[in-house]
Amino acid sequence: MGPRGVVGAHLAGVVPTLFRVSTALLTDHYELTMLRAALRSGAADRHVVFEVFTRSLPPGRRFGVFAGSGRLLAALAEFRFGPAEISALRATGTVDDVTADWLGDYRFHGDIHAFAEGEPFFAGTPVLVVEGTFAQAVLLETLVLSVLNHDSAIAAAAARMVAAAAGRPCLEMGSRRTHEAAAVAAARAAYLAGFTASSNLEAARTFAVPSVGTSAHAFTLAHASEADAFAAQVASLGVDTTLLVDTYDVPAGIAAAVAAAGPGLGAIRIDSGDLAAQATAGRAQLDALGATGTRIIATGDLDEHAISRLASSPVDGYGVGTSLVTGSGAPTAGFVYKLVEVDGAPVAKRSVGKNSRGGRKRVVRRHDPTGRAVADVILPGATAPGADHDTLAPVAGADRELLRPVVIDGRNIEDGLTGPAGTRRAREHHAAAFAALPPSARDVRFGQPCLPVVQTARH
Repeated sequence: MGPRGVVGAHLAGVVPTLFRVSTALLTDHYELTMLRAALRSGAADRHVVFEVFTRSLPPGRRFGVFAGSGRLLAALAEFRFGPAEISALRATGTVDDVTADWLGDYRFHGDIHAFAEGEPFFAGTPVLVVEGTFAQAVLLETLVLSVLNHDSAIAAAAARMVAAAAGRPCLEMGSRRTHEAAAVAAARAAYLAGFTASSNLEAARTFAVPSVGTSAHAFTLAHASEADAFAAQVASLGVDTTLLVDTYDVPAGIAAAVAAAGPGLGAIRIDSGDLAAQATAGRAQLDALGATGTRIIATGDLDEHAISRLASSPVDGYGVGTSLVTGSGAPTAGFVYKLVEVDGAPVAKRSVGKNSRGGRKRVVRRHDPTGRAVADVILPGATAPGADHDTLAPVAGADRELLRPVVIDGRNIEDGLTGPAGTRRAREHHAAAFAALPPSARDVRFGQPCLPVVQTARH
């Protein structure tokens, strides 16, 4: 595989229209071990149902946010074992001749039901259901979990930050803190959860996420003076630009910024120190200089708690990076991929602390007469054919089906789910679904889940 192929493999499911590279080896060895043995035992053709769920939310989290299904479907379209992939598997002895021949013809021909992207979720509720033969479905575990766990972790963290910001814009700036392909996925997940824009240009190109950018301290240091740096930036980008004012001294930086751009300066960015105190002093200084419309953007290792502490400060927007895209700020969603049904009969894992609940299930969100969500209810069986799958508007006093078909007989029936249109749709859905949650969802302090999950009788 040449350089272009390597990049394509890294970006599978992120920019599939640009890199038509198989995603089939973005998986774990044990899936092919199971396939190889199942082809021998006859289990390969048994009809099964797998469910994706989390046993618990991260400690103190009040909700999760389901994200990544658009990227997953794009990656699934490229889940093919071509000559290069099969050759690599043969070379390591991972597959025998029978398995290699079977993989050469592999196409997923089953069904997938999933929550809408952007949907809040809670522990124990299946958010995605894969139905097909054992051989077809077992191969998808790692691909499904790697995409959904990453994107849902970012989306949940982003939603908490947006809630803490209380209407002030949040800007995603985490590309330099994570893997290059993960950065694109993170920008998309943050945007669908309510962030206003991202610094990542690939996310802008691939998913139409609005992009923003200011400058780094290096730009200021590369000039003879701060005034020279600001003058150059204003001359190039206009007075509506954002000037970074904390390279040396914030008050002097603000004075130089207004001198360079005039009172129409778009914004200043403060990246260090006591952000609350500096924003308050900076606001007074800007107003005294006549720059009453100049915004103040705060950056510098912010998370939802830091944003919440700045609520009473004159900050107009937040730039967030490390705490959004790394595990400390965005702990994994904890999704698992578990077999719950074989040939129509429920099966369940009984391991202590890792048990599962057998049988296929459907999930409805119950609303009170005002349209406020009051509970998620798990019911036995599949969603009824023809059920209402309107996912954008909760209906007052009604139940809303949360699992809806996205792939039928291997065919993606959600044509607009994988590109920019799907990202916008997920963003719109998240806004509507989050607005219907109880007010406690907006509290970023550690607490209990904001909705109860009601389990019906076990199979």
